[in-house]
Amino acid sequence: MNAPVSSSPAETLRAGLAQLLDGLPPKQAARAVERLIAHYRGATPTDAPILRDRADVAAYAAYRMPATFEAVRAALEEFADAAPDWTPAGHTDVGGGTGAATWAVEATWPGERPVTVLDWAEPALALGKELAAARPALRDARWQRARIGADLTLAPTDLVTVSYVLNELTAADRAALVDAAAAAAQAVVVVEPGTPDGYARVLEARARLIDAGFRIAAPCPHSAGCPIEPGTDWCHFSARVSRSSLHRQVKGGSLPYEDEKFAYVAAARFPVVPAAARVVRRPQIRKGQVLLDLCEPDERLGRTTVTKRHGDLYKAARDAEWGDAWPPREP
Repeated sequence: MNAPVSSSPAETLRAGLAQLLDGLPPKQAARAVERLIAHYRGATPTDAPILRDRADVAAYAAYRMPATFEAVRAALEEFADAAPDWTPAGHTDVGGGTGAATWAVEATWPGERPVTVLDWAEPALALGKELAAARPALRDARWQRARIGADLTLAPTDLVTVSYVLNELTAADRAALVDAAAAAAQAVVVVEPGTPDGYARVLEARARLIDAGFRIAAPCPHSAGCPIEPGTDWCHFSARVSRSSLHRQVKGGSLPYEDEKFAYVAAARFPVVPAAARVVRRPQIRKGQVLLDLCEPDERLGRTTVTKRHGDLYKAARDAEWGDAWPPREP
């Protein structure tokens, strides 16, 4: 796990994950990933982890950590834009497994801080600690076994991340976890799969955070109700992930990347400046114009057309991506 210290968190993580699969036959790794994909995000209770041993964890980490890292990093970067003068002095990653979110936090706010990763699966925690040894900022992280549910208590900290966890819990445990995070932290970031169900869980978390006195920093341009009519659509975004040979073997195809769809909410107890509006679909570039679908601050979804007449704004629209703030924030 010896990557150059000067490399970025993403580069160090990529190198560490590649080393994990050394000595593990490719077919065995692919079979483990296929089985884990089928079961790990299902109805398995959190006190009976599917990640049973190092081979399971190595295969799953090599397959899923890059996607989780990129999704969480994308959410954290939008949060950081809404709170440019804030840096977390401590971080707790709930249900963090092998710790992808801790890497994303370091990528967003470089530097050392107290870090705690909580998970039920001991093999995942052990491997996460091994990977983290390659990053000075993560070497002293605490990797603690904990049942993620109604009895969870969290020590006070600045930032709590909850990524790809709520879908493994009962409704009561989801509510208890969000409430515990709100009670412990100054900022909470929740990331879920970019599916209708994932979005519904994020909406539940968003409502509980607002009830607890938090302000929404991202992706929403407001802390009022979501304008999407339930059952008609869902709010989600996309992060590009470099595909490893294991990804290509399991999923087929030859593209060097795939897009991880995710839903998220980032909220804080302190003042934040959310985006004026948020691009919620891929921009449509036409001849001389760009069509942007936006979530707007007056609790509605709308479409704006930016043309060459708009000068620099038109150039910005051509560069805009799904999930971006609109108009672009000043550097």
